[in-house]
Amino acid sequence: MEFRVLVADDEQAISSAIAYALRREGFQVETAADGEEALHKTASFHPHALVLDVMMPKLTGYDVCRKLENRKDIGILLLTVKNDIVDKLVGLELGADDYMTKPFDLREVVARVKALCRRLEKNAAPAEQTNTIHLGALTLHLEQRALFLHEEPISLTPKEFDLLALLLTHLKRVYTREELLDLVWGMDYDGGTRTVDIHIQRLRAKLGSEYQHLLQTVYGIGYKAVGDL
Repeated sequence: MEFRVLVADDEQAISSAIAYALRREGFQVETAADGEEALHKTASFHPHALVLDVMMPKLTGYDVCRKLENRKDIGILLLTVKNDIVDKLVGLELGADDYMTKPFDLREVVARVKALCRRLEKNAAPAEQTNTIHLGALTLHLEQRALFLHEEPISLTPKEFDLLALLLTHLKRVYTREELLDLVWGMDYDGGTRTVDIHIQRLRAKLGSEYQHLLQTVYGIGYKAVGDL
């Protein structure tokens, strides 16, 4: 499978360097110079992954994340010159999957994009296959990567889905934050274990008061899912 990657950065030298490195690894690559162009090219190019600079004209990387929040078929790697944990958390809360701070090693950018695409490929499945989890009015379609509550679709980012699917397929199994970080993100992730907490919070908010209790905190350890309604 030939993966498509969109690189959006207003610094042409950076976007060109990343694009060149990715093309050498077999990726099909397009570039964009601002957030507005990134959205237009996302609609026409249909990338599997988006390497997105935070500070861009017209629309910031955060703005682009907000507008793509419902696109669970795109992995997002954010780039920024900032190194403040608050900036990282904002990006993760808006649905980004990974985060890197400038300056960076191009080899690591390529490795992280490969990891994003591998996870998307691994989780892709023919639509006709069904493998579902039913918990009351909550239905999780593992093969179709879809969540429904009272038969209404609930939009999840790729990482939110992966995290929820892992927990619901292993009910009552307690995972440490480090285990979840490794199993869901699949690599040494510089966002730290706080990343897991943010995604759990986002999932609870989307599950609502009726089902947020399914994801329980095991204090001092991590998290588990329960099937008790």
